[in-house]
Order: sequence, then C-alpha cells, then structure tokens
Amino acid sequence: MNTHHDVAGHKLTLLRNGEEYFPRLIEAINSAQRTIYLETYIYAADIVGRMFSTALKNAASRGVVIHLMLDGFGSSELPQSWQDELRKAGVEVLWFRKEVGRFSLQRYHLRRLHRKLVLIDGRIAFIGGINIIDDMSEGLTAPRLDFAVEIEGEIVKNIHVSMRRLWLLVAWTHFHRPGERDKVRLLRRANSQQQVQFITRDNLRHRRDIEKSYLKAIAGAKQEIIIANAYFLPGRRFRRALLEAVQRGVRVVLFLQGKVEYRLQHYATMALYGELLHYGIEIYTYQASFMHAKVAVIDSEWSTVGSSNIDPFSLWLAREANLVVQDKLFACNLRDQLLNEIKLSSRQLVPTIWHKLNILNWLMMHVSYILARLITSMLVHNKERDDI
Repeated sequence: MNTHHDVAGHKLTLLRNGEEYFPRLIEAINSAQRTIYLETYIYAADIVGRMFSTALKNAASRGVVIHLMLDGFGSSELPQSWQDELRKAGVEVLWFRKEVGRFSLQRYHLRRLHRKLVLIDGRIAFIGGINIIDDMSEGLTAPRLDFAVEIEGEIVKNIHVSMRRLWLLVAWTHFHRPGERDKVRLLRRANSQQQVQFITRDNLRHRRDIEKSYLKAIAGAKQEIIIANAYFLPGRRFRRALLEAVQRGVRVVLFLQGKVEYRLQHYATMALYGELLHYGIEIYTYQASFMHAKVAVIDSEWSTVGSSNIDPFSLWLAREANLVVQDKLFACNLRDQLLNEIKLSSRQLVPTIWHKLNILNWLMMHVSYILARLITSMLVHNKERDDI
C-alpha cells in the first residue's frame, strides 16, 4: 500500500515496481492539463508501452504539450509505426543519440540517457529506476524489483529545469523548435543539509554528484548501511568507504543481483565478493526475479531512490537522476520493504562456503573483472582511472 510522507513541504510517495508505479503515472498523465515531460531509457512495444502510448495520445488530443525523450540504444527496438502514431497524435518525440543502432565501446556512444523522469504540468514529478516495460517480460515469473517516488513540492522546479534544458539541448541538435514556452528558474543549488535533494549526473558540471552524495552519507554512517543495486561494480574509492564503515562498527548490507543478466558484469561483480565478505560486509542476492532497484538507506534517516547504478556506466558515463531524502519515516518505509525482500526472496552468501569455490568459477570471475576494468579504463576520463 502506498504511503504518503510530508517532508520539508514536499509530498513524497514511495512506489514499488510497476504494479504501484504505472497506475499512479497513468492517473497523472490522464489529469494533465498543460504539459508532460517524460524521459526513459526503455520504452517497450508491449502491453505497458501500449497503455502509455494511449494515455499520451489522449492527453495530446486534449491540447496537452507532450515531450517524450527516448534513449537511442535502450529504446532502439521501438517500432517506427509506434513513433509515427505518437507524432501523428501530436506527441513530440526526441531521441537521445538515436544514431547508435548497436552496442559500441566508444565513450561518446556509451553516454546514454538512463534517467527515468516524468513531469506533469510542472507540478508533479516521478523519479526512480522503472522503465516503460512490462515487469513480467522476458518470461519472468515475478516482477523486477524496482522503486520510484512521486513528488510534489519546491524541488519539482529543479526537475522541471533539468528536463527542459535537456529537451532544448537535444532539440537543438535535431533542429527542432521547442513547443513549450514556460519560464522556469533554477533554485539555489542543493546542499547536503536540505531534506529533499534532486541530484543529477552528466558529463559537465555534475559528473560525480551522485557518487559524492553516496560517499558523504557512507562516511557519516554510524549504525547501518543498506544498498540495493542492480549493477554493482564500484571503484576503489567507493569500496574503501564501505570497508572503513565496517571498521567503525557499521553494519553494511548489500542486496544485489542474483540472476545472470549480463555475464561480464555479473561475474566481474562476483570477483569483489571475497574481499567484501572477508571484512564483514553482508551480501544477499535477489532470487525471485531480476533486481533492478537503485536505492539505499543509511542509519534509517538518509535514503536515495533513482536511476543510478553503482557501476562505471552510471557513475562515470550516463545521464542519471536520483532523489535524496533525509527523513526517518520515508527511510524506514524503504528500509522495511528492502528487509522484507531480503527475508523472503534472497540468498545470503556465507563466507566459509564462498571461499571454497572451485578454480573454474574463480577464474571466470577474475577474468571478467580484469576485462571489465580494462574496458572501463578505455572509456572513462584520465582523472577517474585511478578509482577503477
């Protein structure tokens, strides 16, 4: 059941999986009167994609100005006919680097739009890790585990500015004229004392903002750190911060992917488990379905929900967006949901058993890790290579 939290003048609603997220988002789209911005990495041609296309076309027919931005790689399988239908109905569709039709290891091509943001009438925003795709696709027997937050309040103005600026930037590269004329002003830059913060990652001024937010919260942890993350391959600085927290007596819990989705990254992550377990970090792997969450709770007070994984692609290459909330009730709600999933749907890695892996598994993990580091070193900026 959705619970509303009033935090520093903001109304926040934590949403778990598409089951809670999609109905709330469709309801907001159906109530839109002026403008809709929607950014997503994946827009699938499935039952969920059709539901959203219908809602967007209906909104356009009411005179709502709609800006739909899709990532050129993540949404590359969206049929041209779907795009034509949306545009014919009056939906403005822009592609973020559409020229990439296949996977490429060039740094420019890997700078993807990974944000999942929606803005309705400049008043209600949604932020998280959930794509426009059926939770039960790919033959899954349980939905992907993921979270989003519905937001009302002052911070929505910053989300508006961020989305509109990116739209104008991409529209300029496509020689489009922006259809929306709203004037918005950026609020003062967020600081760590604000209870609700909108934090982005780009390749200009905000290249490490999300990572720095994590690191500051981890450094200040006194009791407990819980991180649930789909793709966990942190650099040395992040790993060192977690190990230092353990040495201070902080309980550190990692809730990670249990099923193999991308083999290289999966086995590269597993290569880190030995060291993490050795120092006392608890590792649980999600077994019910694919883990897709990108959330964390620290000391039942600080929490984050967003699109950013803790891996080189999210932290150093892609455009990402996270919400950071410093509020006990909101953090405890998220913590309770994570601990419940850990209890019901995970497997804990036991250090004594983990260290007895056979030589073939050990080789697979460490070769994958070396390859992942090699690929990453080719892609990131020189100043970040020492952190790989």
